[in-house]
Amino acid sequence: MKSFPFYGQLWRMRYIQRWGLMKNSRPENLSEHTLDTAIIAHCLGVLRNTRFGGSVDLGQLVLYALYHDAPEVLTGDLPTPVKYHDPALSSAYKQLEELSAARLLSQLPADLQPAFAPYLLGRGQQEVLALCKAADKLSALCKCIEEQKSGSSEFESARRAQLQALRQMDLPEVDLFCELFLPGYYLSLDDLQEL
Repeated sequence: MKSFPFYGQLWRMRYIQRWGLMKNSRPENLSEHTLDTAIIAHCLGVLRNTRFGGSVDLGQLVLYALYHDAPEVLTGDLPTPVKYHDPALSSAYKQLEELSAARLLSQLPADLQPAFAPYLLGRGQQEVLALCKAADKLSALCKCIEEQKSGSSEFESARRAQLQALRQMDLPEVDLFCELFLPGYYLSLDDLQEL
């Protein structure tokens, strides 16, 4: 019987380091970022459904978040300042990500590929994709907060950029997440235990 490397490939997400051009007090890998993004995406969906009258499929939202950066297991993580510095480079990298997603998809049996294709290729309901993108930005913002708490000023401009991108999304769930939950990211372990 033929074997398929899809899950062996995804397992290697733990070896893809993020924030490659930044001096990190603690490295973050793609697996960590993916989990953080999925947890935050779930929260954003719950907020939309509970507080803003939405009907987001939470399972779909979390699945998109789980696979949102999976192609980076083949491409690595290109730092944002590099990725978006030049429109031609951005376009080329987008094509590379699409090729990588297609390659990952091909590492599954043919009859399973349709079940994974929407998540790997980022094709789905706009509402779900927008919340997933917001969760991705919030996860990056939380990393910036963590680094600043450790005394690194290296992440200040990245923190501002994440906040600006989140404001431009104009999603009430993001504003509410920031109001209700973001302050907790600034707390020490002792402070968290006292609440």
